[in-house]
Amino acid sequence: MLKRWMPWKFILRRLSRSYGFPDPFGFLARLRRFSQPSEFQAPVELLRAAMVFHVRGFINTRAIQNNLDWVWPFWVERQFNPGDVSFVPRAYSLTHVNLTQRNWTAVGRPDLPLYPLVDPRGLVTPLYDGWSLDFWIGGKGGPWLLPSRVSRVEQSLEFAPSMTVRTCCREKGLKIDSRLHLDRDGGRPVALVRVTGTCDRPSYLAVSLRPYNPEGIQFVETISYDGETRTWFVNSEVPVRFSEAPEKVLFSNYVMGDVLHQVLENEKTACGSPRVECKAGMATTAALFPLSGNESREITLRIPLEGDMKGLPPPEESGPLSWESVLDGTARLRVPDARMGFLYEAAVRTLVLLSAGDVFPGPYTYRRFWFRDGCLMINALLSAGFRERCFRLLNGFPRRQDRSGYFKSQEGEWDSNGQVLWVFDRYARMTGDPLPGKWVDGALKGARWITEKRTPRDESLHGGLLPAGFSAEHLGPNDYYYWDDFWGLAGLQAAARIARRFRTKKEEQALLAEAADLEKSLFSSIDRIPERRRRGGIPASPYRRMDSGAVGSLVADYPLQILPPGNRAVARTVDFLMTRCFHEGGFFQDMIHSGVNAYLTLSIAQTLLRNDDPRYANLLETVADLASPTGQWPEAIHPRTRGGCMGDGQHGWAAAEWVQLVRNLFVREEGEKLILGSGILPSWIGAKEEIAYGPAPTPFGNVDFRLFWRDGRPVVHIQALWRESPPAVEVRLPGFQPEHPDRFSGTCFLENLQALEDHHGGKD
Repeated sequence: MLKRWMPWKFILRRLSRSYGFPDPFGFLARLRRFSQPSEFQAPVELLRAAMVFHVRGFINTRAIQNNLDWVWPFWVERQFNPGDVSFVPRAYSLTHVNLTQRNWTAVGRPDLPLYPLVDPRGLVTPLYDGWSLDFWIGGKGGPWLLPSRVSRVEQSLEFAPSMTVRTCCREKGLKIDSRLHLDRDGGRPVALVRVTGTCDRPSYLAVSLRPYNPEGIQFVETISYDGETRTWFVNSEVPVRFSEAPEKVLFSNYVMGDVLHQVLENEKTACGSPRVECKAGMATTAALFPLSGNESREITLRIPLEGDMKGLPPPEESGPLSWESVLDGTARLRVPDARMGFLYEAAVRTLVLLSAGDVFPGPYTYRRFWFRDGCLMINALLSAGFRERCFRLLNGFPRRQDRSGYFKSQEGEWDSNGQVLWVFDRYARMTGDPLPGKWVDGALKGARWITEKRTPRDESLHGGLLPAGFSAEHLGPNDYYYWDDFWGLAGLQAAARIARRFRTKKEEQALLAEAADLEKSLFSSIDRIPERRRRGGIPASPYRRMDSGAVGSLVADYPLQILPPGNRAVARTVDFLMTRCFHEGGFFQDMIHSGVNAYLTLSIAQTLLRNDDPRYANLLETVADLASPTGQWPEAIHPRTRGGCMGDGQHGWAAAEWVQLVRNLFVREEGEKLILGSGILPSWIGAKEEIAYGPAPTPFGNVDFRLFWRDGRPVVHIQALWRESPPAVEVRLPGFQPEHPDRFSGTCFLENLQALEDHHGGKD
């Protein structure tokens, strides 16, 4: 009642004006005019995340620019350097955030949702959103090697014997080689770091604890050192255990400056005791290990990760899984291109790593659940053969559905229901398994939500469509996005197939009727857009001109196949995007992301592949070139630094699109037909080495594809395990006439492939 009767708007307006601030309600009203009216201006979850992000940015503003004599992480050293291409002026920037080098790589195990991180210069952040460890070498009269300040390092991701990131930094006779992986110590998870220092003169190897991570400041208020156990205790809680005792341990706080100054001055102690406290939360310490000339020395650090295990099952309950056991029987790639093979293996491991508990689109910034990313990542896992893992992940979806039938990961996003229904059906078709009753109930309830959520069927351009919403965040302000409607249509069609298999004909027919009605409204809306806005393509919404947001409308082609191959509107949309929205061969999303987007570039490549356009190979190569040395892609890539400029530095959706595209190069379905080998790169064929992919799950059964050479001519070997009658199959090898083998029951050899040049009278 108080809220109803008190004139809050009047009071707040008067207060704002009395202090010289603009009218907040007038400002918000003006802001809303740039978007369509919607139930939610933005998801609360995103507003909360943005607030946390920029609160840290405010702290960065206060802490960093006034203390540039500290050793800062790689992104700060670059972004604050006026001589570097990453430089960002700070004059009117209220928050200082990482906009140029959002790159990091997580290590871990397939059974634990724990993600110790390494940045591009070897900075290790063992705990989620925690402090970090850095490694330096030098001293005793010589210069110091500080990895975050050097121009180049060597970094790699190693798969065996465990998932390990190795960083090697060398300069002027000094070398630091660090390795990070997740280990178990007495059954408990630990981040294990092995650091080796090598020098050509007497030096120190320094291990320094830093009050920051790849996003910025992370407070460290107390550090103590216990000589008996060779252990740091950080904030009186987390231990960092050394394999050997250091010669000396130095400490510093914010007033005294970075412990680097103590190291350079080589003082015995910084604080007079094996402990430091810092009210500003900027405590630092360094453990020094002496090296004689021409010597290498390895130090091992162990950091327990139990603090990140809150809310998770104990490790012994989930059971330790090895990478070998998890990957056994899944689709593997063999091509005469080591880089492409590595990127596929890295992407598969990223998907497994980020689906140990819930499926997350990233190990750090995006360590939270979204249906959009989750459904697309699960689809890629399905395509690669992770059947049991996908079942476990999908089995958690019904608990996220509210009473209305809305599959909610965040408010105001109307694509989620269609995505969930589509991936439920995708699971049923790819595995042949019956769906649990709660999935079927949830799917039919979710379908009703789609039909009830639609706007009134009037004469407006959005009549009968889903409401205006935030949709996929990279499309722009709230609008009636076709992305949502295409997903809604695909969801209703999927629900009809689910009803046909697991419920009644009557329910199937009702859902098909609803799908047909939405389809009619959707394409009527597209057809009625004025040509000056549409340009023959499909814009992001009926009220938008063609712009980079139109990339969302391509979902009608890939992955949903609502439109047939060769659709003119799809082709015109792709041509517009590739002409107006590409930068150096990749899709540049100028809204929100303001960077080259790997997963959207790959989705365009999928459309090109489906439409027999050879430009898909160029996009594949571009995205491969944009990968980090550890085989990862951030959500968006800075067009000049080639570092991340948006989102998580190791993005699960990007990994999913890479896995899915590689799979579709070899095995993809078009309706009730399988098309094999249509995307194999000509350079792979030209190498005349064996090429293989599989076993690849399909809606018809598992398929293994192999191409090898016999007497100088290619031979295609297909081995399939069909669940029912064999489907129609077309082998469409680039450079050769399509082949249509009979509906073989198990194994097929194609030994007389006819080159297209031969067919047209050219040379072989």
